[in-house]
Amino acid sequence: MPETHSRRRAALRSLLQEAELDALLVTDLLNIRYLTGFTGSNAALLVHAGGEEHTVFCTDGRYTTQSSVEVPDLERVMARASDVALAARASGDTAHYGRSGFESQHVNVDQYESLKREFGAVELRRTPGLVEGLRLIKDEQEIDALRCACAAADRALADLIEHGGLRPGRTELEVARDLENRMLEHGSTGKSFDSIVAAGANSAIPHHQPTSAVLATGDLVKLDFGATAGGYHSDMTRMVVLGRPAAWQQEIYELVRRSQAAGSRAVLPGAEVADVDKAAREVIVSAGHGEHFAHGLGHGVGLEVHEAPSLAGTGVGTLSAGMAVTVEPGVYLAGRGGVRIEDTLVVRDAHPELLTLSTKELVVV
Repeated sequence: MPETHSRRRAALRSLLQEAELDALLVTDLLNIRYLTGFTGSNAALLVHAGGEEHTVFCTDGRYTTQSSVEVPDLERVMARASDVALAARASGDTAHYGRSGFESQHVNVDQYESLKREFGAVELRRTPGLVEGLRLIKDEQEIDALRCACAAADRALADLIEHGGLRPGRTELEVARDLENRMLEHGSTGKSFDSIVAAGANSAIPHHQPTSAVLATGDLVKLDFGATAGGYHSDMTRMVVLGRPAAWQQEIYELVRRSQAAGSRAVLPGAEVADVDKAAREVIVSAGHGEHFAHGLGHGVGLEVHEAPSLAGTGVGTLSAGMAVTVEPGVYLAGRGGVRIEDTLVVRDAHPELLTLSTKELVVV
């Protein structure tokens, strides 16, 4: 919606003014989508600190019609090399763009040299992470999109189980493709990432890629997958056991479930990200499985499936209301099997809002 994107650009202008910049050249396509609503594959945006009058959007002729619909509220120019065109625009009007920033984290050396030439007399400054900092806090429109993505994944998993999609004799690849197709049937615009389906001993590999391995009775099956809606991603991991679970499977499952609950309870405004990781990790460490939980607890999720903040022992910073994060502890026993349980949550003042609603009971099929 134009009002939403205008409000986001206004927030960015406040940051530009604080940084004593006249403008910012935005070249990352996800940041451009966040600020304008444009979903094409080529664009640049020159945001002026003083207002919309001198803020200019550029894409190429393939997107003339699309950009008129998606970006109706900004001046639009057409050029194949969109970033260069806007740099040239700024160089011809140093009164308005004399001190301009660029997204240095998204620009390689050759691109920088090209931009520097085109900007000419404009003072060019590196300004990494300005838009990403705004994206940390999701507005309600973004959270609605996250809810829709999570709901599509929830419905797809329920559908897969109900119709016998998880059974001995199927391969990991068959299950992954089936699950991804069901997400599309339930409203997803695409998968968040390549789905992880890991059966038996493969479930002990944290980021196992599906293979032709055949599911067998007695296997733990790890399903890590996500849907998308409106450009926003979901991320969820659930466990299924084919047949009656063995005692060791039940034991580590219950341990991870307790850890995941402890980590989720710690997702509160003001919490240090390292402390959230610690809350979940201590449960596993105290049970003697600390060495079997070798990754961070979680990550931010939004226009990217992995974005800031990082919930890890090495993470820096605090949570704020409106952030969307995952909580995904795991215990992995090499050669035997592993368990991970993951939810997508939104940080709220009283307690986190759970977006992935599939049961966290160990599903037996």
